[in-house]
Amino acid sequence: MPADRKPEFFKGATLRVGVIGCGYVGLPLGLRFAEVGHRVTGFDLDQKKVDALNRGHSYIGHVSTAKIQQYVRSRHFSATSDFSQLASMDAILICVPTPLDERRAPDLQYVEQTARAIAATLTRGQLVVLESTTYPGTTEELVLPILTETGLHCPVGAETTARGPDFFLAYSPEREDPGNKNYGLAQIPKVVGGVNAASSRAAQALYGQIVSRVVAVSSTRAAEMTKLLENIFRCVNIALVNELKMLCQRMNIDVWEVIDAAATKPFGFMPFFPGPGLGGHCIPVDPFYLSWKAREYDFAARFIELAGEINTAMPYHVVDAMAAALNERGKTLKGARILVLGVAYKKDVDDLRESPSLKIMELLGERGAKTDYNDPLVPELHKMRHYDYSGKRSVKLDGGALGNYDCVLIATDHSVYDYNGIVEAAQLVVDARNATRRVTRHRKKIVLC
Repeated sequence: MPADRKPEFFKGATLRVGVIGCGYVGLPLGLRFAEVGHRVTGFDLDQKKVDALNRGHSYIGHVSTAKIQQYVRSRHFSATSDFSQLASMDAILICVPTPLDERRAPDLQYVEQTARAIAATLTRGQLVVLESTTYPGTTEELVLPILTETGLHCPVGAETTARGPDFFLAYSPEREDPGNKNYGLAQIPKVVGGVNAASSRAAQALYGQIVSRVVAVSSTRAAEMTKLLENIFRCVNIALVNELKMLCQRMNIDVWEVIDAAATKPFGFMPFFPGPGLGGHCIPVDPFYLSWKAREYDFAARFIELAGEINTAMPYHVVDAMAAALNERGKTLKGARILVLGVAYKKDVDDLRESPSLKIMELLGERGAKTDYNDPLVPELHKMRHYDYSGKRSVKLDGGALGNYDCVLIATDHSVYDYNGIVEAAQLVVDARNATRRVTRHRKKIVLC
């Protein structure tokens, strides 16, 4: 690659784009670059994913097999587990998980491993962009030092040489929202921050080809903080309505009615809704990333930590509500047969990441309940980072089967569920999503929690 490559190079057609991590973020991103004509290679350690993609098969519900087949046939997209091929890429985008460890501290092992894989083949003129959600400083403090161990330089701040940096490094947070039919990747503005001005311009040139608007900020740290603010805003407001929900229950007030009424105000209010806990790859995790980093500056992010604690406690609240509802009917949670409706973290998607349903099922098992689940989008569970439900399959949903359960929990309000029929057939329904709000018959069977 040319040693004197300029940022404007990344405005060019037919770039070679490598996307590391072919999951819910990386795969749609790679396909979008393929859509505008670039040659995309998806990198993943999971050989099953690599093989499926090269056969043109999708393993993500909202990513169509037809789209993958289209770009595989046109040779605009392929997948590999051979990371030595990173050497031939013009741009390398990092889309790997950034979970929490057992102590709720950031676990950046995947980012570090990926940075070392890139460093092994790093070439002058390449652009590297971290998209994984993380705390402010990760790009400069973790990724950059690993890449500069190669002897190549990418100075932070002002450019110190006439030719510019040896490689370009930026941060651009993903804003993927699985199942959102109103805003796809192309319509969502992309925030970009580089470790220096040349890196920022290179990233802007690249992403400007696939999104409607690129928003440049002054640094990678500002871009990293932007992503955290977006998700902490949601986390804090969800925690607020979750706490109000529990208070309203004690006061015999319908919190959903209150939220609907408040939402009629045309200014100064945005509705958020309670639920059984937070799920997805960002909102349950991001607040703890920032509160962890804040300690380095002798700062206690009390507001953020409190919101995280409230939301983390919601699965326990749901299980307690189920136990109380059964108790009122002369039954105990221990030995009860429970059916959980929906294990995906969000309505009408197949995404299990950080789903509160998984925690609820674990808590029910610890308290002696016998638990099954139904989810039309998740036919079988598997081993995950914190849970091992290998071999557990979605049970069929019919009136006769529903009536055999002591309690049916609505944990995810998929559109395909017939809530009138569910309430009709079930002995007891605990509704954590207000999915039964339009059900008029058998209201005494329903417990909102």
